Amino acid sequence: MPSNLETADNPKKLERVVIEPLTRVEGHGKVTLLQDEDLHIKQARLHIVEFRGFEKFIQGRPYWELPVLVQRLCGICPVSHHLAAAKACDMLVGTTQLTATAEKIRRLMHYGQTLQSHALHFFHLCSPDLLFGFDDEVRHRNIVGVIEDSPEIAKQGVLLRKYGQEVIRVTAGKRVHGTGAIPGGVNKSLSQEEIRYLQKDIDQIVQWGQDAVELIKRIFFEQLDYHMAFAAIDTNMLGLVGANGEFDIYHGGLRARDAQGGSIFDHVDYTRYSDYLREGVKNWSYMKFPYIEALGEDAGWYRVGPLARVNNCDYFSTPLAEEQRRLFKEAGHGRPVQASLAFHWARLIELLYCAEAIRELLLDPDLGGTDLLNKGQLQGTGIGVIEAPRGTLFHHYEIDDDGIVNRANLIVSTTNNNQAMNESIRQVAGMYLDGKQLTEPLLNQIEVAIRAYDPCLSCATHAMGKMPLEVVLVNEQNEVVDRLEKRITGDIQRTCP
Repeated sequence: MPSNLETADNPKKLERVVIEPLTRVEGHGKVTLLQDEDLHIKQARLHIVEFRGFEKFIQGRPYWELPVLVQRLCGICPVSHHLAAAKACDMLVGTTQLTATAEKIRRLMHYGQTLQSHALHFFHLCSPDLLFGFDDEVRHRNIVGVIEDSPEIAKQGVLLRKYGQEVIRVTAGKRVHGTGAIPGGVNKSLSQEEIRYLQKDIDQIVQWGQDAVELIKRIFFEQLDYHMAFAAIDTNMLGLVGANGEFDIYHGGLRARDAQGGSIFDHVDYTRYSDYLREGVKNWSYMKFPYIEALGEDAGWYRVGPLARVNNCDYFSTPLAEEQRRLFKEAGHGRPVQASLAFHWARLIELLYCAEAIRELLLDPDLGGTDLLNKGQLQGTGIGVIEAPRGTLFHHYEIDDDGIVNRANLIVSTTNNNQAMNESIRQVAGMYLDGKQLTEPLLNQIEVAIRAYDPCLSCATHAMGKMPLEVVLVNEQNEVVDRLEKRITGDIQRTCP
């Protein structure tokens, strides 16, 4: 959608090209490109255009509602918010150590969530670009095209996701927006019948996980130079690791490394995250821009998610995933792998790990235990951090003496990747679009770069930042009754028709 309107962001009246809506991502966003008369790209930005005020409207609610409330942020990764909030509530109720049964059921739930989310993103949303090429016909470049051309791959994607959702259902009560985790523990253990049900297909799930990793490796190495260069940016990387540096998506300390793999900080207690991270804001997006305070806003931004986790961890505790991690690391030739499309490769190694970890956990007798809850004295602050499928997720709550939430701060995975996504689309725009007449296949390359991060744009838009906000009230005849606009300055103006 081109235009050449003069605005504060476009003082020279460059042609403005808008990609809206972004397709095959969760949530609503757009990309704007500014192109001069010689077709050179002068600006590329990712805008998050939806506003959701979870951090505000959970204020005044009792803390025990949080694990159920906040997961309504999303229907794709609700378990991640459910567990991050539950971990924060553990701290609020004074729980310093979960029972063995509670922790293992939560881990099982989280592995199921990560398995199903990774399967959904790769097979349904991204595989059409990778299997058919970025410039394939739009009518064919989707999951229907995958079903037509590669029915076995499509089937595996569907059944992998289905299995992950069944793990969630068994542990949380429902596939979407369950209630399994509660402050201090969980509300149910697993019966032998439920365990046998999940064990029935797990060997096949592990095999399909291996097949998926082999598929992405084949795709990646068929055009290695291209895939390593596309949207590649050198960045810091942040994530949780276990006590011994092992891959751990449920619990651990914060580790940050620079673009060369050097340590910035390591094994930091995540409840002290605010000593290390800050959130910047810009006036053209509802999403914040986090950065490592010690490095400053310009140099301190980072990436999270599968690429960061596989690069940052020292090893996987499961044998098949560890073998694949070693091969992945070799592609970096001694440095972290920085290729944005390598997110897909890392994502499927994590999927394989989750399948292996589920298989191991299903043999653990603690899943059927009866000791489900630990509690201590009520505390005023609760912080929960977990590795969601898309990356590190922070939930921070403060409550009063009656247990009522009076402050909340959420830093969501996609928010952590915000600056990196913008840098990636600038790299693609400069390398592949600059000086060219823009076409749909060329513009799709911008979307491919964004999809590599598996963004959840709905999750990422909790607080307003500095972008103007307009609220319009219409009647049943679609006539504007009232309009309020909050300006960048914070002033609120009513502009009735």
